[in-house]
Order: sequence, then C-alpha cells, then structure tokens
Amino acid sequence: MSWQSYVDNNLVGTGFVTKGAIFGLNGAQWCTSAGFQISGPEAQAFIAAFNDPSGLRASGLFIAGEKYLVLRADERSVYGKKGTGGSVLVKTNQCVLIGLYNETIQPGQCANTVERLADYLIESGY
Repeated sequence: MSWQSYVDNNLVGTGFVTKGAIFGLNGAQWCTSAGFQISGPEAQAFIAAFNDPSGLRASGLFIAGEKYLVLRADERSVYGKKGTGGSVLVKTNQCVLIGLYNETIQPGQCANTVERLADYLIESGY
C-alpha cells in the first residue's frame, strides 16, 4: 500500500478525518489529502514540538496557515482546537500523522482514527 492510500483510505476515507497528511520526522512530506498544504516551517515546528511541547502550549499550533489552540501536547500526541473543528497529530517512530476534523465530526472519532493508524504503523516498524 502506498503512503497516499493510508491518507485516502485509513484517514479521510473513514469519514472521521476531513483532511490528512503524513510527514517524515525530517520534515519531508510523504503525502497529503487533496488541497491540504502544510508549509515546511509549520512541519518543522510541530515535529520539534514533540520533544518540547511547551512552546505550542504558549503560542498555538499552525497547520496550513490556520492557528489551533493546543489542548494536549506530549511526546506522542498533539491535539488542537479551532472553532468547531480541530486537529490530531500523532508521532510514530518515523513519521507524524495529521488529521483535521470539522463540526460534523466528534473530536474523539478523529483522535481514535489517527491514533489507531499510528499504532498500526508503529507495530509495522514505522
């Protein structure tokens, strides 16, 4: 399975993620859903935040030019909120999964979807 199919089928395809992406821990974009553009500096900032989330808590999280209020940040997961939607970022051994959700999706549905895919990739060596 290609990386794009993980985003298309296992994230967005579930109906619990509106936009998704996978970035390598070096900041390289592995794949994104259509029309979802994350800048290099944004990727570097959220990847670095897994090592020290204190900056995110103070300044917020920026994804595709949008600022998210950080609700949770630790060495595995970063959850953000923006209006009636939000973001879920989960780090594996080699990459970061990003899932966004809108007002039609419960935050827990998105979080469970992204966290489960991260668990699968970790078990698979990624």
